Amino acid sequence: MPQLYFRVRENGAVVFRLDTENRNRALDLQQIAVVNTNRGDYKPHGDQVLSAEEDAAIKDWLVTRQAALAARDLDDVRRSVDQINLTAQWAQSKATDAQLAEVTEDLLLAMHDLRNVLLRKKSDRLDRSD
Repeated sequence: MPQLYFRVRENGAVVFRLDTENRNRALDLQQIAVVNTNRGDYKPHGDQVLSAEEDAAIKDWLVTRQAALAARDLDDVRRSVDQINLTAQWAQSKATDAQLAEVTEDLLLAMHDLRNVLLRKKSDRLDRSD
């Protein structure tokens, strides 16, 4: 059994120390820290003092979690590209005039916004490489 349990939440996790050495032999969770993946930091909960092993385990978890979230973000973008292609195929081959009228403005605005962001970011990258 691991010594720490990480309850994932929206911006990180709550870290619990597992305790099985109690009088009821029940699994007890003691909150010891809060991790923020957005800021890349963590802090002990209340008056808890983290051991060197717990500190290292939390740091390892944070690095691993941030990498997993970054990979997930990139996968979401790749799925978005697929969805854009499927949407184009739908618009060309299946959509009715009424369906197109319902979504055309929203799609055009979203694509225009995305195009502007991508071009601005590409321009910034090219400027930095000069």
